[in-house]
Amino acid sequence: MNKKSLIRYAIFSLFLISYNTILFAKDYNVSGTVVDADNKKVGGVTVLLLTADGIEYQRTNASKPRMGMGGGSFKFKDVLPGDYALDVDGGAKGKVNTPITITDDDVKNIELVLLLNNTEVKKEKAPEGGRGEITIPDEATESGSSQEYVATELSFELKKLGAEIKNLNSEMEDLKALSKMWINPLAIYSKEIILQNGSTVFGKIVYQDEETLKIETLVGYLIIERKNVVRVIDNVVTEETQEYVPEQIRDSYSPPPMPKLAEPKYTSADPLSRAASKRYSANCVLVGNISERKDNQGAIIFTGEVKNIGGRRADFVKVDFVFRKNWSGETKTLTTFIRGTYHTFDSGITTDATLLPGSVGAFELFIPNDFGSFIGYSYVIDWEEYE
Repeated sequence: MNKKSLIRYAIFSLFLISYNTILFAKDYNVSGTVVDADNKKVGGVTVLLLTADGIEYQRTNASKPRMGMGGGSFKFKDVLPGDYALDVDGGAKGKVNTPITITDDDVKNIELVLLLNNTEVKKEKAPEGGRGEITIPDEATESGSSQEYVATELSFELKKLGAEIKNLNSEMEDLKALSKMWINPLAIYSKEIILQNGSTVFGKIVYQDEETLKIETLVGYLIIERKNVVRVIDNVVTEETQEYVPEQIRDSYSPPPMPKLAEPKYTSADPLSRAASKRYSANCVLVGNISERKDNQGAIIFTGEVKNIGGRRADFVKVDFVFRKNWSGETKTLTTFIRGTYHTFDSGITTDATLLPGSVGAFELFIPNDFGSFIGYSYVIDWEEYE
């Protein structure tokens, strides 16, 4: 027989021996009982048979007691020889993980004791013919070390929760500070810059000359041409009037729209006939811009002029101002009548808030200190028409 034939014969022999070993390997049974720390049988819990590397090999449930007796027993069948571990998680009753070794016989009468802590255990042989190696608690140290361990674990958990709460409070304060900037820009910027295209910019004027303004805003610096600016309003918002939106609804939050004032009411005859002869109706419009100033006591005074560009007399001409108090939509309304010409009606009532066609009347609105701060306003010019 040459050298190559000897090598082939050796390989074939090894394969045949391994195959026969696997094919004719004998299976064994593993059985026992699950008890708690008081040596009472525990039924209904899941018992896992794990391989040496922690992979689940089999699982079964411990039997439940019947008529108040028995229970807690388990059994695994057809288990190949080797090193294993029995693992039980009894929840509030405790846990246990016991290594066993199966050689050439069944492993019987294993008693798995559920432990509530890492009480020291000692190793003993399984009784009555069992060849598996099991662990049982050292009763001499179980009661004392159990209480000490539980107290230590509770103290550790309390310290851990305290640290987590402190960290969450710090993060919440940071989020509140950031949310105030985005929900209410006036919390950090007092200037409200109204542009000719109707948009409003909240920011801080860091530089200006005769042609441009450099504004610091939440989104960066903006360069705005002075000719595009209608006016700059200086708002002062106190902490009490700032609106805080809960974090849970912040992403979907949007301030309610400003309320719409009623359209001017006319007491002259048919509205359809008014529309047909629109050029003969009164039409009051704002002349220029509304000026703002403060008096010596810090009250705000709005002044402006209204002109009747229509073809009829306008009576009781007034300007309704709607002030937005905060970003949640709270508003207050103030009204001022214009100072026009005098007119006496047939009923004997005399008013000085009348504008003849083409005439101009001035108005002044006094906003006292106790009115509080506001973040913006809108206005509507209203009047009535009589024969």
